[in-house]
Amino acid sequence: MIEMELIGVRVEMPTNAPIVLLREANGGKRLLPIFIGGTEAQAIALALDEVEPPRPMTHDLFKNVLDQLGVRLERIIVTELRDSTFFAELEFADRNGQRRVSSRPSDAFALAVRLGAPIFASEEVLAAAGHTPDVETTGSDDKPPEEVLDEFREFLDQVNPEDFNG
Repeated sequence: MIEMELIGVRVEMPTNAPIVLLREANGGKRLLPIFIGGTEAQAIALALDEVEPPRPMTHDLFKNVLDQLGVRLERIIVTELRDSTFFAELEFADRNGQRRVSSRPSDAFALAVRLGAPIFASEEVLAAAGHTPDVETTGSDDKPPEEVLDEFREFLDQVNPEDFNG
C-alpha cells in the first residue's frame, strides 16, 4: 500500500464532473484522480477549508458518533478499481481491536479529512489509474498543490472516466 495525500477537490469543465486528486506522499510522483459526486465534493471541500457548519452534516455526524464511541479511524484505503468504479475501506480501531468496513472513496475521504486519518491506495489501483506527470513539462518535484492541480488540468482535459477501465 502507498500513502497518498489529498491535493484537492475541483470540478472539471466542460463536464462539471467533481474530482478528487491524490498524490503519492513521501516524494512519490504519481497522481490518482477519482471522480466523485457533487455532494461528497462539497463535504470534502468544506472540511479541507475547515468550515464549521451550523449543524453537523452527515460526515460530521459520523465523526461525532465515532468520537463518542471511542472508535478511531486508523486509515482509509482505496483498495480496488473494478469496471471504472473505485472501492475503498475504512480501517477502525477501538479497545476490541481493528475492523474494516467497505466505503465509497468519496465518503472515506470526507471522514479522513475530518478525523486526520491517512489515505492509502493499493499498488494495483495506482498501476491501473495513476498518472505520472511528464518530468520535462512539470519541472521541480516540490511544487505547491496549486501548481500540481494546474498541470493536472491539462491531463484531465484529454481524459474520460472510461480511460480508467482496468
